[in-house]
Amino acid sequence: MTQVELHRDALRALPAEEVPAYLTARSGLPGPRSNLELLTAFGDVAPAGLILDLAASPDEYLRACGTAAVGRLLVESPADTALTALLHARAADPSWRVREAAAMALQRVGDVDGAALRLLVQAWAHDPHPLVRRAAIAGVCEPRLLRDPATAAAALAACRAATDSVEALPADARRDPDVRTLRQALGYCWSVAVAGDPTAGLRAFAALERSPDPDTAWVVRENRKKARLVRLLPA
Repeated sequence: MTQVELHRDALRALPAEEVPAYLTARSGLPGPRSNLELLTAFGDVAPAGLILDLAASPDEYLRACGTAAVGRLLVESPADTALTALLHARAADPSWRVREAAAMALQRVGDVDGAALRLLVQAWAHDPHPLVRRAAIAGVCEPRLLRDPATAAAALAACRAATDSVEALPADARRDPDVRTLRQALGYCWSVAVAGDPTAGLRAFAALERSPDPDTAWVVRENRKKARLVRLLPA
């Protein structure tokens, strides 16, 4: 039995009011790595009310657990705009762990409903907030999701839109920490997107390499270091 399965069983057996203490005691924090298996298990089995409560928690790990689990609620209630708004807000959370959980929530959606993921990613890749744009590319640039050709195309389009958004900024605005976080994500997401659709991806990456923009040049250099892209580039 895997750790995720063990945690699922334990969480199912607990009264809802005892779940936060269980999560906190096994969070792995403080430490170098939070317990992602536990976070995943919570998202699999937690009741909706508890998910929403934790997504608003002041505690970073509990808020991350709740945020990632919102993806399951969106799958169950795709027309619930309040859930989409909540996830959008968490995509720009001050905590990087919570922002990563928002991207994981998008991936939960994509595992079940690729079309719904693509709609969210298309909108978020053009969002005014750089951290929301970052969530869009981090969410869709997941290898398991890019086996679907339509989602692979959406990943390339999102990376291009997010890159264009950085290129459109004046130099002083690019020093904003949130913009730097977006650039950091572009530094690996492009390689994932290209690997998801090498034929279209290599054409898109070749166009990226022709850009005179210094931040785009940095993005190109970072992606060229990734083994998944090195394998695809001409010798």
